[in-house]
Amino acid sequence: MRPGSRRRAMSATQAPDMFAIDRSRLRVAGVDEAGRGPLAGPVAVAAVILDPARPIQGLDDSKKLSHAQRETLYPLILERAAAWHIEMVPVEEIDRLNILHATLEGMRRCVLALGDQVELVRVDGNRVPPRLPCMAEALVGGDALEPCISAASILAKVARDRLMCELHQQHPDYGFDVHKGYPTPAHLAALVRHGPCIHHRRSFAPVREALARMQQPARPEPEATALA
Repeated sequence: MRPGSRRRAMSATQAPDMFAIDRSRLRVAGVDEAGRGPLAGPVAVAAVILDPARPIQGLDDSKKLSHAQRETLYPLILERAAAWHIEMVPVEEIDRLNILHATLEGMRRCVLALGDQVELVRVDGNRVPPRLPCMAEALVGGDALEPCISAASILAKVARDRLMCELHQQHPDYGFDVHKGYPTPAHLAALVRHGPCIHHRRSFAPVREALARMQQPARPEPEATALA
């Protein structure tokens, strides 16, 4: 191994351990998001510290659970977790920062909201939020491997789905209650027909294109040619 190659291979959030750390003794907050891909609505982020004395059966990646299973687990997590927080990052911030950085900022806010009880953060994916006050590690597929990330995944998914159903009541033309803002054929067709509403992400290409079509001046009707 070339000199310095070990240092370059490390994550920016890691440092060489002078002493071994027993991670099993740390209070771990699992962090996950829901709603990075939709064309409308906020991205939801949740952080959860589980209580070993109050186990929750059935935790898994929220995408692998049915709607009924998620709705059953949601109140159990709120009741039995040692601590939890849900953050909704609004459309305006998504458009300003881009979806990746808005999601990472939401994760950072979730961890800060839990306070100094967090000793280690585990995030689903391959990126950790910047400027965290504690150790952090990314875990690809963590929402199916780490129970506290699974719990965060469920909270984020259920909270966002419920919010999108509320937005459907305000803007029923788009079908937010069915597709939750994801770019389904029905949603794309409604976007072309009605144009974006205030909850659509202007930084996403299909929304930009629909907005551009709306702003194009109408073509004048051709004049009828008089018959001789």
